[in-house]
Amino acid sequence: MEDEQEKVVIHGLVCPRPLTHYETVLLGHGSGGKMTRDLIEGTFYPPFENPALMRGDDAAVVAQPEPGRLAISTDSHIVSPLFFPGGDIGHLAVCGTVNDLAMVGARPLWITASFILEEGLPLVILEHVTASMKEAAGEAGVDIIAGDTKVAERGKADGMFISTTGVGWVPSDRAVSGANAQPGDVVLLSGPIGDHGIAVLAARGELAFETALESDIAPLNDLVEKMFDSCSSIHVLRDPTRGGLATALNEIACQSGVAIQLDEEKIPVRPSVAAACELLGFDPLYVANEGKLVAMVPAEDAETILQAMRSAPYGEEACRIGEVEAEPSGKVLMRTAIGGTRVVDMLSGEMLPRIC
Repeated sequence: MEDEQEKVVIHGLVCPRPLTHYETVLLGHGSGGKMTRDLIEGTFYPPFENPALMRGDDAAVVAQPEPGRLAISTDSHIVSPLFFPGGDIGHLAVCGTVNDLAMVGARPLWITASFILEEGLPLVILEHVTASMKEAAGEAGVDIIAGDTKVAERGKADGMFISTTGVGWVPSDRAVSGANAQPGDVVLLSGPIGDHGIAVLAARGELAFETALESDIAPLNDLVEKMFDSCSSIHVLRDPTRGGLATALNEIACQSGVAIQLDEEKIPVRPSVAAACELLGFDPLYVANEGKLVAMVPAEDAETILQAMRSAPYGEEACRIGEVEAEPSGKVLMRTAIGGTRVVDMLSGEMLPRIC
């Protein structure tokens, strides 16, 4: 009983006891001096160790693996709480950057990470986050080759912010872009939508019921490679994160100057997500995802690519949800379950803040 009373929950992580002042991030950790060096060598080097990082230079020097094109993406990650069912801010940071690269057909290679830490953040939280980043990077096959750390005064960083930049290599036979959707393409979705947003909301205690739902955070580059192994003629890939599936499809429709026609009954939503959305007045189409992708592919190749998706761990529930048409340009339309058609607009404003 005493042990249970000692436990404290900080940013969603259960700590076995209250922490002392010296077990937290201090302003001196951002000084650039010995405390900074101790933090880097004790907390960041062990989980991220690789030759480029361990040189300790101001920039990592790496060799391009072979002729081709480079893809570069940058992202910032803020989520509350830092730990939630199925993931944490570190796992989110790595997977989000890996997936952004994979969505243009790139093979992710390297990531840099910048940490803004709040004074008073327990060091055990930072250690858990870096361990989670190591795990995600290992699964995705990328190295974290450079980074930076700054410390903000207490109350000015909400625990931790992470910014990442990713670099990947695009094989010369791939041309994937949101501007490449063509009339006649089939729209494929890798699995149920809305898991991440509702899982984070549940972790905040903002649901009126309990749920075992976990975030869908996952690196999708292996799924993408299996898709390309089955067929090279993939036109569009997109991971529907903030703004959800509806916003991602509206962006593609505008980029390509096409219409996207969806079938409401074919879009998978877990019962727990549907129940939470009904309770809160949300539409699952606008809830964030962190481990799903949507693809536009030629109709004649759709079944082959769909089967390849279903053979991958993060694509087992892949399905066909619609098709691309020529008109009305820039619009997303939904065939409803009752036989009507409605316009699916882009998300206006922020439905769930601090979600990714």
